[in-house]
Amino acid sequence: MTENGDAGLVWYAAYGSNMHLSRLRCYLNGGTPEGGARAVPGCRDPAEPARSVPIMLPGLLYFATESLVWTGGRAFYDPDGPGETAARAYLLTAAQFSDIAAQEMYRTPGADLDLTEAITNGRAPLGPGRYETLSYAGTFENHPILTCTAPWPHNHFPGNPPSAPYLRHLAAGLIESHSWTIETTATYLATRPGADLAWTPETLAALLAT
Repeated sequence: MTENGDAGLVWYAAYGSNMHLSRLRCYLNGGTPEGGARAVPGCRDPAEPARSVPIMLPGLLYFATESLVWTGGRAFYDPDGPGETAARAYLLTAAQFSDIAAQEMYRTPGADLDLTEAITNGRAPLGPGRYETLSYAGTFENHPILTCTAPWPHNHFPGNPPSAPYLRHLAAGLIESHSWTIETTATYLATRPGADLAWTPETLAALLAT
C-alpha cells in the first residue's frame, strides 16, 4: 500500500464526531448514531481499532456547510489553518480506513483507496467537496496518519454552528481520548470558527454537564 508502516495499517485521525468510539462503531458495524438522522452501511471488516491515541494535528478545526446526519454545521479540518486541532488516531487496516472514508464521502464502501498520492504530496483530492480530500499528517510508530476533509480553506464558506447532538459526540470523544475536563472541552469547541456564531464556552459547558 505504501512504503510507510507494515501490515497495511494506518492511523485514522478523527477530529469530528468519530473521536467518540461509539460513533466510530457505526462506521465499522453499520447503523445510525445516537442523535443522528442517517444510517451508514459499515465496513467490510467491522473489527475494533487495534489501538487509539490522542494526537494534536497542525491546523484548524472549523464548522461549515449543513450536515445531513446532524443538521447544523459539519466539522472540517484545514491543515493550513492556524493553531492545532485535537484528534483521536485509531490504528486500522487500510481497507477499514478506505471504507470509513467512503462513508464520509457518501459513497458505497468496498474498494481500497490508493493512499500513495496523499502520503507523497500531503493531500489527495478524490472529489470536489465534503470529506473528499485525503490529508496526510506524518507518521506515528511507522504508520501513516491520515484523515479526510474538504478541499477548501476554512474561510471559503460562511461558518455554520454545529448542533447540540453533534457537539455531544465531539465532546465525548475529546474527553475519552484526551482526558479533558468539560470546561476545557467546551472552551476548545465553542471557540472554533462557525461554532462561535452560536455557542460560548459557558453555554456549551452547560449542555455537556446535563
